[in-house]
Amino acid sequence: MDLKTLLNKAGLKPALVIGNGINRYNSDDKNNSWEKLLIRLWSKRVGTKALDIPIGISLTEFYDALDLTSEKQSKSLQVEFCELMAKWQVKPQHKLIVEWASKNNAPILTTNFESTLSDVFDAKIKHLEPKKFTDYYPWGSYYSPNIVKNISDDFGIWHINGLQKYSRSIRLGLSHYMGAVERARPYLHRGNDRLFKTADVNNWLGKNTWLNIFFKNDLIFFGLALDSAEIFLRWLLIERAKFFKKHPQCKREGYYFHVDKLPLGQKLFLESIGFKIIQVTDYIEIYENPWQ
Repeated sequence: MDLKTLLNKAGLKPALVIGNGINRYNSDDKNNSWEKLLIRLWSKRVGTKALDIPIGISLTEFYDALDLTSEKQSKSLQVEFCELMAKWQVKPQHKLIVEWASKNNAPILTTNFESTLSDVFDAKIKHLEPKKFTDYYPWGSYYSPNIVKNISDDFGIWHINGLQKYSRSIRLGLSHYMGAVERARPYLHRGNDRLFKTADVNNWLGKNTWLNIFFKNDLIFFGLALDSAEIFLRWLLIERAKFFKKHPQCKREGYYFHVDKLPLGQKLFLESIGFKIIQVTDYIEIYENPWQ
């Protein structure tokens, strides 16, 4: 099954989960990966040049090492990281995918921080519950030309790991990811309204956050390595699989599209959480053809 066929599948309730691959596709800028941006910040803050992130340390741990090694600066590391993305612009693939999602009322979840997706519509940020808003965890905030009334059925762009507009929300380090786990855990496992107890995806603690999409929609991943450094996202996917195992009546599908061969361990992980792994021959089959 290719992506275009999947998108036309009867009964599909899609949510697109998009990583930084969308920004790197057909890009002349070879520095628009998180790895390259962190290496640039290492050279600036620590003063020693690093060509690659060394073997034996994950990307998230490298961020924490950079934060610990850096001399105190007038700007936070999160602010400086956001500034490196300030000139990123909308490309044809952003437009194609966002316009398809809008037309088909499909939510978008993204691990990206910058606004290239929302800039397609020049959409302004909105908050489902303004009184509960926090710029540390803006999980109820989204970009859309329209007001979202039903999170899982309406188009909106939701930022899983924080967004450029609120630099304190950016999740890059291992400590950040562990904080996000602790933030999410009560929604799933504490109190009478926790998801694992109620099994009511329409009425639980996280119903007004992007977490609702994560548990209520069929997830279609692309442009995202989803490797072992993605601790928060992998933990959520494990919890999602456990939830569906406990409450099979709530089960939704998961799909992971990729081009390059996957490491055996990653394949094992995806299969264990019930995902269908679909390899395509070229990136055009992810970023162009399916949406036209």
